[in-house]
Amino acid sequence: MHRVVSAGNTSNNNSTRPRKEKRLTYILNDPDDTKHCAGINGLAVLKYAASDGSDYLFTGSRDGKLKRWALADDVATCSATFESHVDWVNDAVIVGDNTLVSCSSDTTVKTWNALSNGTCTRTLHQHSDYVTCLAAAGKNSNIVASGGLGGEVFIWDVNAVLAPVSKCNDATVDDSSNGMKSSGNLHTVGSSNNICVHTTQKEGYSPIAAKGHKESVYALAINEGGAVLVSGGTEKVVRVWDTRSGSKTLKLKGHTDNIRALLLDSTGRYCLSGSSDSMIRLWDIGQQRCVHSYAVHTDSVWALASTPSFSHVYSGGRDFSLYLTDLQTRESSLLCTGEHPIVKLALHDDSIWVASTDSSVHRWPAEGYNPQKIFQRGNSFIAGNLSFSRARVSVEGSSPVPVYKEPTLTIAGTPAIMKHEVLNNKRHVLTKDTSGSVKLWEITRGVVVEDYGKVSFEEKKEELFEMVSIGTWFSVDTRLGSLSVHLDTPQCFCAEMYSAELNIAGKPEDDKVNLGLETLKGILTDWLIKRKQRMGSPAQANGELLSGKDIAARSLAHSRTVVDGNSENDIMVYPPFEFPVASLPSIITEGSEGGQWRKRVADLDGTEDEKDFPGWCLDCLLNNRLPSREATKCSFYLHPCEGSTAQILTQGKLSAPRILRTHKVINYVVEKMVLDKPLDSVANGGFAPGLGASQLQHQAVGDGSSQSGFKPWQKRRPSIEILCNNQASYIFSSMLCYDIVYNIVFF
Repeated sequence: MHRVVSAGNTSNNNSTRPRKEKRLTYILNDPDDTKHCAGINGLAVLKYAASDGSDYLFTGSRDGKLKRWALADDVATCSATFESHVDWVNDAVIVGDNTLVSCSSDTTVKTWNALSNGTCTRTLHQHSDYVTCLAAAGKNSNIVASGGLGGEVFIWDVNAVLAPVSKCNDATVDDSSNGMKSSGNLHTVGSSNNICVHTTQKEGYSPIAAKGHKESVYALAINEGGAVLVSGGTEKVVRVWDTRSGSKTLKLKGHTDNIRALLLDSTGRYCLSGSSDSMIRLWDIGQQRCVHSYAVHTDSVWALASTPSFSHVYSGGRDFSLYLTDLQTRESSLLCTGEHPIVKLALHDDSIWVASTDSSVHRWPAEGYNPQKIFQRGNSFIAGNLSFSRARVSVEGSSPVPVYKEPTLTIAGTPAIMKHEVLNNKRHVLTKDTSGSVKLWEITRGVVVEDYGKVSFEEKKEELFEMVSIGTWFSVDTRLGSLSVHLDTPQCFCAEMYSAELNIAGKPEDDKVNLGLETLKGILTDWLIKRKQRMGSPAQANGELLSGKDIAARSLAHSRTVVDGNSENDIMVYPPFEFPVASLPSIITEGSEGGQWRKRVADLDGTEDEKDFPGWCLDCLLNNRLPSREATKCSFYLHPCEGSTAQILTQGKLSAPRILRTHKVINYVVEKMVLDKPLDSVANGGFAPGLGASQLQHQAVGDGSSQSGFKPWQKRRPSIEILCNNQASYIFSSMLCYDIVYNIVFF
């Protein structure tokens, strides 16, 4: 079916609203959710976990998720997904035996039970801007530091963060992953490295603030004892701090560009720094000077890792290359090269994990216990002390040959979506990912309906163009590597389609379907059923009682899901809005308390209420009530086309609902023509007077003169073409003759 709609007079005037309503976002997940779908920013290794003796690798991604990988000799298995951050995860560290700490562009620092199934234990809201980096002391320490784009550096006592909280008015610590805020414990710093914890009813937990940065912080490092902290960023200097007081002790100058990576030896005396000036520098903090510089890379150095003895450094960066350098002899060797800039490194026994802007992680040989073995293979060189010397060697064609050609293990990710186009029907989105694959998504069901492979995105976009116009009821971005669909009220309820256009069986074809309302129902049907059961009302699907374990699978597997009860209105999920159980979306939203939170829909347990969801969303789902909005109509004039002999049917403008089926306009024209014809026109083959629109509905389109059962005057009815703003649509191409032409002009 097709519609005639107005491009004008359709926007809502929200200027009188006292505040911006909270947004709900749903993220379309890949069916294989064990893989990251965006670049990896954080790596952390947990050796010999007490629970099962296994080694684990933790990865933090730009898709907003962290994952735990159980490591074996030749395989890495995803054993948990940690999903609570609503933006890029920028770093991750292990503190103590089983605490994972992460930071994000959502301005939060989160703590997790590293050996759980994904439990976020605290959310810390101290930062005012993106949190870019973390640093943790040794396994026996409880100190972790965080730094961000706001120039802020905070030193946290993880034991105090995780201690039982006392409720108060402070709002820097969340008590759960859902952003429900509560206070922590106030701590003071003693003369030793241990932080003393004191409970208080008046103030919440406050970290130590290392104040002094005037610009963004990109790198941090803490020594094993937790007493010395170093930081660096866009100020091009390395700052040294006393973690016990947060006071700055000195700053080290020498780099000519942003500092992107830092390391400290166990004693806190020596510091390694990597910079966007392509240099690595070794600093003696006691002497307050640079003792060595290493011109190894040809571009920015973004990642550093050292052997346990701090005798050798592994470095990677924007030149796609991983190098090993002897800090004393300056001998260096190219271990491997990749296809993407290296972002993070994590040494694991005799191997090293390499993360990049790609969604996959690779493990390479590193000989961490005896790195001299690598130099014995040959192909090494002496690192100069000036960045241009290494660059010149590369330009002259004498670049070193990589020691290793292939990684020993790869944890594969899925390609990130990097380009998208919302089609005119406002249900389909065309995407292109980093592998070049072009796909067509149906966002009202959260599925890929067509995978076109590696074709031209622009050509496919033109091919899929439809001459339809539906109100914009959502917005989309691909920042997280997947489609994030944003719903804002009341705009998300502005688009409607007829049931016939959606091919909804058993529903009157002229019934209007609100796309935003039905999509919300489709996303949160499982949550509604769980909520009903928690409230003590039986939940039914197609009239059958569901057992608890079957709720999730059955609720979305049927073509329709009906939720009955006394406290909530019935809802029905139509096929065009059913989300598959195998790839339920994640949602990002905000309630009346705390900040934004993120969860898989399957992980919602039915207890979420107005503290978690926006009020407008609950009102829509529980009461089937949409926000009030202006009754928008499309206004238009109906004129005979220039040169047509057709009569003028109206003297002024007409109006109709925002969506108007074309046959309605045709019926109107035919009916007006019939009612205005004289009685003797019947004898001459004209229309019989007094025919209503219902009788003319099937006569208005097409010729039909060959059909039996028609009277002579019926066979000779005129064919009608409707133009919109002088443009003929393909929807009329099946007409064979055009005796009468009318033009619709919108304004």
